[in-house]
Amino acid sequence: MKPFLFLFLLEIHGTVGSTHSLRYFYTSSSGVSNFPEFVAVGLVDEVQMIHYDSNTQKAEFKQQWMEKAAEDDPQYLSRQTNRLMNSQQVFKGNIDTLKQRFNQTGGVHINQMIMYGCEWDNETGKVKGYDQHGYDGEDFVALDLDTETWIAPTPQAVTTKMKWDKNRALIAQKKNYLTQECPEWLKKYVNYGRSSLMKNSIYLLFSPVLPSLSLLQKTPSSPVTCHATGFNPNRAELVWRKDGVELHEGVNKGEILPINDGNFQMSVNLDLSSVRPEDWQRYNCVFQFSGVNEDIVTKLDKAMIRTNKGKRKSLAILITIATLVLAVITFIVYKKRTEKHPPSPVENTEIQEQVIPKA
Repeated sequence: MKPFLFLFLLEIHGTVGSTHSLRYFYTSSSGVSNFPEFVAVGLVDEVQMIHYDSNTQKAEFKQQWMEKAAEDDPQYLSRQTNRLMNSQQVFKGNIDTLKQRFNQTGGVHINQMIMYGCEWDNETGKVKGYDQHGYDGEDFVALDLDTETWIAPTPQAVTTKMKWDKNRALIAQKKNYLTQECPEWLKKYVNYGRSSLMKNSIYLLFSPVLPSLSLLQKTPSSPVTCHATGFNPNRAELVWRKDGVELHEGVNKGEILPINDGNFQMSVNLDLSSVRPEDWQRYNCVFQFSGVNEDIVTKLDKAMIRTNKGKRKSLAILITIATLVLAVITFIVYKKRTEKHPPSPVENTEIQEQVIPKA
């Protein structure tokens, strides 16, 4: 295998030199104690650069190079704070509506209106935009930019799809943002932090942060989830193996997502419905950093699985939250640019509207 340094520098070239990304995650929750009801984060090339939550009710820069945005626009942070405070109220109402839509009365719920944003290849100029929404760890609606329609993977989302499909002005506005305005902001942020991003990546090379691995299961008949949290950098793999061979059938892998401390988390599910209990010992969950020979291995042991039963109920609630956050997706509806200051993705005034129509 090639040395880690060589592979890592190749990855830096791929991230900093070619394809760049700007992504935002808006997360709202219900019934979760000691956890903010609303959290918004923005990432450039997977590095968190802005943060807001309902506890502090204040937008804050997470990278020093973002101070340049405040120099260019002194009202940048205050404007983000005001917009996100409005978004917080909208998302709170959305959860109430969605709970009605799914016939839910209580319990823990996560409503993250995903990842929205764009990718830009500075060599080819190709741009890719996305705007996806999810609820309780499942896809809810997503915008298809090619057909300019919304995709509804669940019956509960059909009402939203039908209403949003009719709003052609909103779709056109979203498409303009995702394919035009978002790349402009991405280029600006990349210019702000090009040197800093390189330093941060090199630093992570010499001090990787190892994850904590947990085995989770909602019910005895549910798939077993291997959850890795708190690792850095984000170039990692999490897989299930049987007798040392990586599995693909019956495996559902989640995306790598950021957490509030700047590190990352991910999960991978394994369907054991057709596996005999005596064969469980043949399965392992394996975490791998890209280019590193040593793996972190957790053996599939029923005694180590955390569930919602018995004395572990309160702990399982928090673990379920972490699992849901891996699969959920974030929210944005934006306004057109003003003449003096083009809006950043978190400056959207349309977020003040109720985005999930009641059934």
